[in-house]
Amino acid sequence: MSLGTTATEEDGALVAKLFGSVGKMFKADEKMFDAVTGLSGSGPAYIFLAIEALADGGVAAGLPRELALGLASQTVKKTELCVSMAGSWSCNNGEKKGKHPGVLKDDVTSPGGTTIAGVHELRKVLGAATMVSKTDNLFF
Repeated sequence: MSLGTTATEEDGALVAKLFGSVGKMFKADEKMFDAVTGLSGSGPAYIFLAIEALADGGVAAGLPRELALGLASQTVKKTELCVSMAGSWSCNNGEKKGKHPGVLKDDVTSPGGTTIAGVHELRKVLGAATMVSKTDNLFF
């Protein structure tokens, strides 16, 4: 939400109440709205691709498609809760605020384990910098 120059604080409270009733509402300067729209509008497609890829990996490992898709979607759902702390899932040792995704990744990664091996392979193929630059280009 970005209040225009003629909007009052009461107008802002009403808008926040309306939009807050259907989801989380964020405030941002109007100059950021292209980036906000790009991230919020395009972001779901990227998450759908990640869920599909996780499920495909499960199928490749021998899981039935329905089970693999259910596990992948629940993994994304529970992972989001760790970042936002929107739920009561215990991923932050009882803390009431979310942690940075990098810290959470480290929390679930064992030295010499399969998770860090997978993270290493993903970074070789995708590269975090590549993901950021490709996403940045889609916002404008």
